[in-house]
Amino acid sequence: MHNPIRIQGFSLIFPHKTCFENFSTQISFGDRIGVIGRNGGGKSSLLKMIAEKFPEISTARVPQIIEDFDSLSGGQRFNKLLSQALGKNPSMLLLDEPTNHLDLHNRKSLMRMLNGYYGTLIIATHDPELLRSCIDILWHIDDGKIAIFRGSREDCMNQVRAMRQSIMRQTELLEREKKTLHKNLMREQERFAKSKSSGLKKIADKKWMKSVGNLKGMKAEKAQGRSLKSIDEKKQKLSEQLSEIRLPEVISPKFHLPHRNAGDKNLVLIVDGSVGYADKIVLRNINLSINSQERLAVVGANGGGKTTLVRAISGDANIVKFGDWYTPNPGDVGYLDQHYGNLNPEKTAVEIISEANRSLTRAEIRRHLNDFLFRKNEEANTPVKSLSGGERARLSLAKIAASPPKLLILDEITNNIDPETRDHLTEILRAYPGAVIVVSHDEDFLDEIEITNRNAV
Repeated sequence: MHNPIRIQGFSLIFPHKTCFENFSTQISFGDRIGVIGRNGGGKSSLLKMIAEKFPEISTARVPQIIEDFDSLSGGQRFNKLLSQALGKNPSMLLLDEPTNHLDLHNRKSLMRMLNGYYGTLIIATHDPELLRSCIDILWHIDDGKIAIFRGSREDCMNQVRAMRQSIMRQTELLEREKKTLHKNLMREQERFAKSKSSGLKKIADKKWMKSVGNLKGMKAEKAQGRSLKSIDEKKQKLSEQLSEIRLPEVISPKFHLPHRNAGDKNLVLIVDGSVGYADKIVLRNINLSINSQERLAVVGANGGGKTTLVRAISGDANIVKFGDWYTPNPGDVGYLDQHYGNLNPEKTAVEIISEANRSLTRAEIRRHLNDFLFRKNEEANTPVKSLSGGERARLSLAKIAASPPKLLILDEITNNIDPETRDHLTEILRAYPGAVIVVSHDEDFLDEIEITNRNAV
């Protein structure tokens, strides 16, 4: 067990963005907390901050991107680290996107384990099923703040939408009132100008004595001054209110994935193939053909050889192949590796896109990255090693799109990406006319992108 954990004034601020600031709360032993929000919002960093800030608490953390155990599949890597973490018998368990890579059997096993876990649980995830089955409290990172909700993710998002609509209505009312005050001010100034002109005319026509005209003018000027001051004070108050209200910016990706027409022919042909590594064969009896318009899903259990197969098709020199293989040149394949190993961790987004297509100008690279939500200089010039999993997924897609392939291979593309990016990607892939191989455990996603040809390994 552990005493109540008091988080006081947690902030995560970069030169180009504020993820969250001044977050304070208390975590009681046994709390089951889900951390949700957009890619790059600071979910992973928040878990790391909690683990480092309270060393007196027996804590185990499993990160989002696991770079150890190269010979293991993504699901096997996670299970190995989770077993090591639970072996410490921690009183607080921090998991970052734990259902990434897991097949149906392992997902169910994980959820059973988490529901039986006795301690404090904090999970950063986009997985709605995991949130429904294992979480009681939600921390929603949005617009530089962390809001705490109790209830389902659906309830949380409904409240967020309601708050945004309320802010929009309040802003519209204040803007309308400000315009009305401006019109009143113009009318008042016009009325005063006419009154003053009329008074001067009466003095000129000797209908008023000059002293009387001056007196009336002074009274009118004072009255107008009070009126203008009142209107100006109201305008100032409205301006202050509007400056305090800021509708959270809703940013949507607008990228597309072009393809290179390969004509009507086979791009991949494997006859009596086997594939594996220097020390072991992972998959045997492979017979597969894919033409230039075909869409194929590769499905199966963790460790079954799905990733090894697509790495072989992509031309990975570390994979050993036997049998007859006809595959595209590596330069004709756009491959999104589930661990983003095709992104140099020391390179920036700008450098990666520049290397992917040497013909692009600096301005074209920036426009290209902007479509993938790398909008600011700091975002585009951040090293890959400092990006979140979702940001790495978007950058991998940007790299592929910068040099259109004949064959598109996506290995667990739905891992790490937020719902908004997933929705956009679904639309893109549904309309994609070229050859696609998708490795995925996400049956709903495969249905949504309308891939009916599924090859189990």
